[in-house]
Amino acid sequence: MTNRRNFLAGAGALTGAVAAASVSKVTMAALPEPVLQTSPDTMAPLLPNTGRPYKPVVTLNGWTLPWRMNQGVKEFHLVAEPVVREMAPGFKAHLWGYNGQSPGPTIEVVEGDRVRIFVTNKLPEHTSVHWHGQRLPNGMDGVSGLTQPAIPAGKTFVYEFVARRPGTFMYHPHADEMTQMAMGMMGFWITHPKTQHPLIDEVDRDFVFLLNAYDIDPGAYTPKIMTMLDFNLWSWNSRLFPGIDPLVVRKNDKVRIRVGNLTMSNHPIHIHGHEFTVTGTDGGPTPKTSRWPEVTTDVAVGQMRQIEFLADEEGDWAFHCHKSHHTMNAMGHEVPTMIGVDHRKVAGEISKLLPDYMVMGERGMADMAEMEMPLPDNTLPMMTGAGPFGSVEMGGMFSVLKVRKNQKPGDYKDPGWYQHPAGEVAYEWTGSLPNPARFAAEGGKSMPLRNRPAKDIEVQIRKPQGHAGH
Repeated sequence: MTNRRNFLAGAGALTGAVAAASVSKVTMAALPEPVLQTSPDTMAPLLPNTGRPYKPVVTLNGWTLPWRMNQGVKEFHLVAEPVVREMAPGFKAHLWGYNGQSPGPTIEVVEGDRVRIFVTNKLPEHTSVHWHGQRLPNGMDGVSGLTQPAIPAGKTFVYEFVARRPGTFMYHPHADEMTQMAMGMMGFWITHPKTQHPLIDEVDRDFVFLLNAYDIDPGAYTPKIMTMLDFNLWSWNSRLFPGIDPLVVRKNDKVRIRVGNLTMSNHPIHIHGHEFTVTGTDGGPTPKTSRWPEVTTDVAVGQMRQIEFLADEEGDWAFHCHKSHHTMNAMGHEVPTMIGVDHRKVAGEISKLLPDYMVMGERGMADMAEMEMPLPDNTLPMMTGAGPFGSVEMGGMFSVLKVRKNQKPGDYKDPGWYQHPAGEVAYEWTGSLPNPARFAAEGGKSMPLRNRPAKDIEVQIRKPQGHAGH
C-alpha cells in the first residue's frame, strides 16, 4: 500500500480533464497521488501532520484518506473504481467503491478548512460525488445534470469548498444512483470543530461506520442492483459478522459512535450494558435540552446519528441492529416455517435418494449456525460466529463492544474474550426450584390485600346501546 501518511506530488499532467471548479494550471499539472487500501482491517487513526490539529476518528474495518497541503488548501484524491471487498473471511464481493475499498476512505477535515477533492472516474460509466450534509456552493453539490455535468469514464473533476460547519457527514454518487449505491459507492466525512464547541464534547474514542445492504445470490460475487427491499446481506462498512471488528475501548472512556444509513430500510441500532445519548445528526450537534438516555436509536434512510456514552461496565457487550433479519447472512426469503413439523418419515425416504439430505427449521433456525452442510463457493453461512460459550448465532449488522480496564489509551487491539469474575455468568440450576420471592427487597408481597368491606359491594353495569360513545 502507498504510504498513508504522506502524499507524493503526482508527476503526470491531467490531460483532457474537465474541472468542476476553476483551478490554476499549476495545480492541475500535478495531482495528489491516489492512495489505495485493500485490507479489510480497522486501521489506526490517522494523526494529522499537516494542517490544523484535531483528534482523529477510527473507521470500523476501514481507514482515513491522507491529504497534502497546497498553499493552504487541503487536497484529496478520490478514485471511483471497481473493487473486491472481503465482506467476511471466505466471502468476497465484486463492488464499486473508492481507492480500493467499499465504502471509500473516511475524509477528515477541520471547520474552516478550504478543501479540494480531485475525483478520477475509473468506472465503466459516468459518475459524480454528492457531499451529503455540507454547506457549499450549488455547483459543488454533485448532482449530475442539475448542478454539474457528470464525470465521464476516464476523466477527473475537481470539487472545492470550505468546510463551514463541524459534524458527521458522508459522500456518495448522485449519478445512476440506483446502480452505484447498490454496488457500494459511499464514504464517511468528518468535519472537526476548530475550537472547543459548546455542543461537542471531547471523547477518548470516536468510531465511524456506514450501514449498507446488498443482494448477492449464494455462490455469486456481484450484487443485484434491481433489488428494492429484499436484501440478503446487511452490513457495516460492507462487512458482515463475524467479519466486523469489535469496538475496543478502555473502561471509563468517553466513547462516540457515528453511524450513517445508505440502505433502503431504517435500522434501530442497539447497545447492551450501557445507555447513550444522541449528540448529533447530519444537521449538526443536537441541543443539550433535546438529549435523553437511550439504548436504541433508529437511523432512517439517508440519516446520520452520533451517539455518546461512558463505557463504565466491563465485558463483551453486543452492539447490533435490532431488526432480527438484519443480524443474519444470505438467508432465503421464501423458506417456509417448518417449526413443529415431524420430518422423520419423509426425511428417511428422501435420504435413500439423496444421502446428504437434511431437514432445516423444524426446531427453529438455531441449528443452521452449527450445520456443516456443504455451501456454494463464496457463500457465508446464514448464522455464524463462535463465542467463548458456543455459537453466537448471528450475522450481518452485529459486533461487540469490548470494554477493558487494562486497555491502554489509544490501543485498539482485540483483547480477546472477557474473563468473567467468579459467580457472574448465568448457569444451569440443578436443584429443586424455590418458591418465587416477589419483590423481596420491598418486603415480600407485590400487592398487599386491602381490608375487605364488611359486606359485598354492589356493582352496577350499564350495557351500552348502539355504537355511540365507544
